[in-house]
Amino acid sequence: MSTQQTTPRDDTLWRRVVRELADDLAVDAHARDRAGKTPFDEVERLQEAGLPAFLTASDPSPGGGGHGADLRTACSAVRELSAADGSVGELLAHHYALSWTSRFLAGPSGRAAETFPRLDARTAAEGWLLAGATEPGPAGTGPGLTLTRADRGGWLLDGRRAFDSAVTVADRLVVAARPAGTGDLLVVLVDPAHPGVFAEAAADRVGQRLTGAGTVAFDHVPVPRARVLGTLPADEHSVAPFTALAPLVLRLLLVHVALGIAEGALAEARDVNRAVPPEPGGAPRDAATADPLPERGDDPYLLLSYGELATAAHTAAAVAERATDALTRGLRAGWTLGYEDRADLAVLVAAAETVTGPAAVRLTTRILELVEGAPPAAPGAGGGGPGFDRFWRNARALTARTRPSHRLRDIGDHYLNGTHARLARSA
Repeated sequence: MSTQQTTPRDDTLWRRVVRELADDLAVDAHARDRAGKTPFDEVERLQEAGLPAFLTASDPSPGGGGHGADLRTACSAVRELSAADGSVGELLAHHYALSWTSRFLAGPSGRAAETFPRLDARTAAEGWLLAGATEPGPAGTGPGLTLTRADRGGWLLDGRRAFDSAVTVADRLVVAARPAGTGDLLVVLVDPAHPGVFAEAAADRVGQRLTGAGTVAFDHVPVPRARVLGTLPADEHSVAPFTALAPLVLRLLLVHVALGIAEGALAEARDVNRAVPPEPGGAPRDAATADPLPERGDDPYLLLSYGELATAAHTAAAVAERATDALTRGLRAGWTLGYEDRADLAVLVAAAETVTGPAAVRLTTRILELVEGAPPAAPGAGGGGPGFDRFWRNARALTARTRPSHRLRDIGDHYLNGTHARLARSA
């Protein structure tokens, strides 16, 4: 569903484009969340703004190119959009991570580009929105996706699996499948318009309702050799450190989605509390002393609550930004990145997850109490009911996929023993 788009070229322009799109999404975020429709409209807004094409990776490796935006730029855009609509932020986060797939799989020589133009460049040229995953499905969910040799060369893709984002609206799917008789994974590009591809939207999601999540079935879908983006070895110890950054990029982008959701909830709640009108007939008085009670904006308990929540948001942002800076430098190092470097980056991303995820849930939960009974900040925004519970639901749905105890154990093992965390390819 790619459309003609205009691509911003400089920092000032792209920041304005992101800001304007975030403002546009915020206007009807509550109504769209309640409707829960397939996000065709949201994707069209993204593509008209040029964001899927513009925010491709800068040149961290030989043979690079693209439009010059780096990981920090991508994270900033995802975070700002997530403050307005967490679903759109997550949808774009998955797209950005997938658009760099051929970089991570090409190897130092860039050999993958010989059979297929690098994916981010092709994505920008065609205006594609990408969906899928470059790791096998979670354990216990069935055999996953498989590839068998086709009679005339290439492969046939079969199987069924669920995806977290955009499979109902994507222009292309990037998926990992296992050839028969091997433990390695091949990452392939698939056109979802092929008659052998069947996408079914996820139903009754608690939160993140507009990400386009769903289950996709593949029935003998041809995959020419030219659509094989690369190989992921079954032995994680043979995966190059630069290739192993791929899951970290997605995990960090999703950290910024959670951070954006928290910051958006806090900002909207502040606007609501500021808009509370004064009591008619003057300030209310204490029943026992007849002293005037503080106005809503001067309530010491309200001020304390906002102080705590703002501090929690600042703390999460500081940890996330440190990880973002480090991972951006790691991407620029390219194939010179070492195994110890990759391990250190994994720890920073894990720390960002363990701080930001719980903070987003706590903050969005507390916000429901702070705005209870307050009038909406704008028509249709909702009060303390469904207008604000979407932030809590989105934060819960997004962070439920990550187990902080596992991340903390990996951080502790690395800090105490110097152990490298297992290469978990999923977010």
